[in-house]
Amino acid sequence: MKKSIKRLVAASVAAMAIFAAGCGSKTTPTTAPTTAPSETVAMSPSMKKIKESGKLILGTSADYPPFEFHKSINGKDTIVGFDIEIAKEIAKDLGVTLEIKDLKFDGLLAALDQGTVDIVIAGLTPTEDRAKSVDFSIQYYSADQSVVIRESDKGTLTTAESLKGKTIAVQKGSVQEEAAKTVEGATILSLGKISDLILALKSKRADAAIIEAPVAESNVKENADLIISTITVKKDPEGKVAALKKGSADLVAEVNKTLERIIADKTLEGFIIEANKLADE
Repeated sequence: MKKSIKRLVAASVAAMAIFAAGCGSKTTPTTAPTTAPSETVAMSPSMKKIKESGKLILGTSADYPPFEFHKSINGKDTIVGFDIEIAKEIAKDLGVTLEIKDLKFDGLLAALDQGTVDIVIAGLTPTEDRAKSVDFSIQYYSADQSVVIRESDKGTLTTAESLKGKTIAVQKGSVQEEAAKTVEGATILSLGKISDLILALKSKRADAAIIEAPVAESNVKENADLIISTITVKKDPEGKVAALKKGSADLVAEVNKTLERIIADKTLEGFIIEANKLADE
């Protein structure tokens, strides 16, 4: 059930048909201004910390293939995925090394606020609520959402209305959690990791799970008793962004510069292709 890269990278952006929120597969940057800050502007604390330490600390939640996930590479557990490759490019352009911290998704923005990490790249969708506490980069990716169910329920769970009275598993702190709340009469089961959602489905603690399409397809491929349902969840236009500490305009500008470069020269497209290959192995 692997998606073609054309679908991942160039699918059209549409309004959400059923749920109020989702995640958005194209790699076209937004129109957010990316002009570098004036030389007269003082270096932000975030940028100063990175430059003085000589490292960029990435906060991510490595259970989200093909964005970020664990993979045995030459016998060593390694965090891979196209978000990780993006972070490597940002660190390279900043002239520092990359350090990765694997955290629960719902704790990532708190870690950013506390200074435990310098940047969050984790399949993150910008929302008005999140914008109150962090700064966002330009959009670098968008994708559809999927509703995953047990194969045995394919004849009964076919529409949003059929989810009434059912339990929907979602990742805690995600936009999917907010989307699930719009389903009338449904019970929301918020869990920390995608693997927890899959286990909840298989153990019948949940009847359905809302998961981003590439991630859903990767997990369904590994679980023959699960399928992607016919319930339609369209993407939203916000896509994926990096999050940085509030008030770090100079760092945001540098991150945007890197993102614009790897989108324009198709480097990001290559990262996506390779991440999908790794996720499918």
